[in-house]
Amino acid sequence: MTGTPAAKPSRKKANGASERLFDRELGDLPAELRWREWMMRVEAVIFASAEPVSREMLARVVGKDCSIDLLIEDLREELRSRPYELIAVAGGWQHRTRPAYAEAIRASCAPTRSAAAVLSEHESMVLMAIAYSQPVTRSELSKIFGKEVSRDTISALRGAGFVSSGPRSPTPGAPYTYVTTRHFLAAFGMETLRDLPDMEALDDAGLLSKEIHVDGIPMALGLSGAVLVAEEQDGG
Repeated sequence: MTGTPAAKPSRKKANGASERLFDRELGDLPAELRWREWMMRVEAVIFASAEPVSREMLARVVGKDCSIDLLIEDLREELRSRPYELIAVAGGWQHRTRPAYAEAIRASCAPTRSAAAVLSEHESMVLMAIAYSQPVTRSELSKIFGKEVSRDTISALRGAGFVSSGPRSPTPGAPYTYVTTRHFLAAFGMETLRDLPDMEALDDAGLLSKEIHVDGIPMALGLSGAVLVAEEQDGG
């Protein structure tokens, strides 16, 4: 009769052991080589990630006294002559192809790891309304457009990862509101919602419609073009 098989170590214990084995400090390396290795680790993590990498994630692979900001600065300097760059988006960092090479990428017909889905003009306008008015209910969106904004439109934006449910509205019935997501920020190359285009600048660029208003502010119609730009710039 065989004995009771040994219990497998828990995933939590295994992860803890792995963290102990991983050398973050690299104390046995000369200062110059240590910095170089930290740079390579940071670049590898950002390159491998499908989403923007936060400061907290990067801190897991470098020494406790290492400056993440200085590492990023040195990496950006090294990439000046490359067709891609490191940009700060959605509270983290991500590799993006430089805009100058968008035409070459399109001409190649190579499959890309797109950061953004291509939306219809109406979906783009609804997304813009949510971005500037959030948190906003579907009923409030319908008032903005003067016609019903369908659940299908909201579903398409949720499916693309651009919007999610926000807090319930204090209005009767307590309907859900909608807000933009971290993926929305990443897809459009923004760190925070404060980076949304200024309405006056959009007006100067001729991207405003006088027929649709949000709280008295004319709505921008240029978002569908911005979606395409975001898609082209994503280099992964």
